[in-house]
Amino acid sequence: MTKISVCMATYNGAKFIQNQIDSIIKQLGKDDEIIISDDSSTDNTIEIIQSFKDDRIKLFPNQKFRSPITNFENALQLATGEIIFLADQDDIWHDSKVEKMAAALENADMAVCDCSFIDDNNKITLDSYFKLVSSSSGVIRNLKKNTYFGCCMAFRKRILKKAIPFPKDIPMHDIWLGFVSDLCFKSVFINESLTYYRKHNNNASIASDVISNLSLLTKLKFRYNVVKYLPVLLLR
Repeated sequence: MTKISVCMATYNGAKFIQNQIDSIIKQLGKDDEIIISDDSSTDNTIEIIQSFKDDRIKLFPNQKFRSPITNFENALQLATGEIIFLADQDDIWHDSKVEKMAAALENADMAVCDCSFIDDNNKITLDSYFKLVSSSSGVIRNLKKNTYFGCCMAFRKRILKKAIPFPKDIPMHDIWLGFVSDLCFKSVFINESLTYYRKHNNNASIASDVISNLSLLTKLKFRYNVVKYLPVLLLR
């Protein structure tokens, strides 16, 4: 079986992290792993993670990145699996997510599933993210409006050889990984909701929210930087 690494960046996620890890760990094999990079949480996030007492959970506490982008980058650099999933600290995975996305990666380098939005009480507030943003692959399409969403992404490790280190001026890590896949690899979109994404005031914004909240100048700068990094990607 192909080894799977689930990469999670945490910071003060005590409220929901137990349910999230529960939903992930039951889908993993004995040789798979969850890599958790914690950005110096001040609540009991660490204690909850340690309470699982599962050797597949590899915790790296006391990081001082103060950034979800560099915190995720650290987790990705520590991953040893051939297939890598990104995971937020407060979502819930569908029971068949790992199986279905791993199957999609048999013929692709990156797979992106649909998701439903839930609130703090697990009530569904949006049935389909794909319908909201018309998600699809394509460099030009995603330069205009990004639809790559980290908690819905899984990919082959070879993508990291071109994606890491992350450029300093990207708005979010998932946006960059999606562009790298579109530019250099093959992406597929799975029209099935396999994640319950918890949208609330304390979690990191989704990629489309990040882009929409940027100033026009910053949006243009980001698109320029993507084009600027094309030669770097091709040479990596």
